[in-house]
Amino acid sequence: MAILYLDIFSGISGDMFIGALIDLGIDARLLETELGRLGVGGYHLHVKRAQKSAIEGVKFDVHLAADHDQGHGHSHGPGHGHDHSHGEGDHSHGDEHRSFSDIRRMILSSQLSDWVKQKSIGVFKRIAVAEGKIHGHPTDEVHFHEVGAIDSIVDIVGACIALEMLGCPRVLASPVVEGTGWVNCAHGRFPVPTTATLEILGAKGIALTQCEEPHELVTPTGAALLAEFVESFAPMAGLVATRVGYGLGTRDNKTRPNVLRAVLGEVVSAAGPTTHDWETDSVAVLETNLDDISSELLGHFVGRALESGALDVFHTPIQMKKSRPGVLLSVLCAAVDADKFSEMILRETTAFGVRRTLGERRKLGREFVEVDTAFGKVSVKLGKLDGRVVQAAPEFESCKTAAAKAGASVKDVMDAAHRAAAALRAGG
Repeated sequence: MAILYLDIFSGISGDMFIGALIDLGIDARLLETELGRLGVGGYHLHVKRAQKSAIEGVKFDVHLAADHDQGHGHSHGPGHGHDHSHGEGDHSHGDEHRSFSDIRRMILSSQLSDWVKQKSIGVFKRIAVAEGKIHGHPTDEVHFHEVGAIDSIVDIVGACIALEMLGCPRVLASPVVEGTGWVNCAHGRFPVPTTATLEILGAKGIALTQCEEPHELVTPTGAALLAEFVESFAPMAGLVATRVGYGLGTRDNKTRPNVLRAVLGEVVSAAGPTTHDWETDSVAVLETNLDDISSELLGHFVGRALESGALDVFHTPIQMKKSRPGVLLSVLCAAVDADKFSEMILRETTAFGVRRTLGERRKLGREFVEVDTAFGKVSVKLGKLDGRVVQAAPEFESCKTAAAKAGASVKDVMDAAHRAAAALRAGG
């Protein structure tokens, strides 16, 4: 599975993230088309190739129509990025304040894909939770200033769209580096890191280290993107880079280029390249022991988790303390979704805690073909290893459809499909 590694030695903001992904090959025109599904106007995108400290990359900006009509591009202040939350930064968008519930409703009513809707709302929620904690407001009632403005909404939703266009790779990152100094916010001057950035990273357990650069490097939107998507923060390990992109910021830093480096590639194990051509990836394994849950609640949870995107959900009979019969509830999901499903387990079962581990998978290359049977064509899933078919399994729904058309039993169609699949396997 593809890996996107974010090298955030000089921080991250929403516009730098999108710029880096465009430099990796995302079609900026297609990105703009997809953003049109949000149903928000009053802006246009500006994408150009430029340099920072002799590093060439992509500068991405959202220009507001009002500023364009006045004959100048939209200024995002002196910072390297242009997203701040609740008035943090040296600029203001006037009265463009929206609550988290407003933004969530806007996204849910759009024509964006389900994945982009889910992730965009997830990023906004992380900022809303942080702002609510800082200012003592319920999450849904938090009113954004800067992040509620059109350009920042486009940054966040655009970042999620760009990641989907890249194929939803696993996202890893280097340790988070922040600058020092001060920013002007609605409540006066405040030291870097800003309150929202610190809360967002802290809530996800993401460590932060400050460097000598006398400016803000990590914006609240950048922090929320890291918290939502990144599985782990560590130096590159066994990463084979296939493409490298650079997203450019606005400021000319004093100690380092104002760029975000994004590396697209694959991870090779420490033992060296595998001798097989199987596919590899990692999944989160969530587990909890339950001895007081009803079968109705357990069945409901399994269906709900699968509908929400879990890779697999199952429960196993176990013996618990005091010889009580119980079940081991297990959920397999993408690592980036582990928090979402952990919360679901805690809210919708009787669990008081969830164990979480990261597991490596080895998977056969998969291909779907149609085979001829006496009952018509049936779809068969092939599993290949090193160029040979080692697994062949009929698809149940395809067999069910063929049985209905032929007036036969599903079992007879399955038997015929298994024989045809076995012939494919024998033929390699």
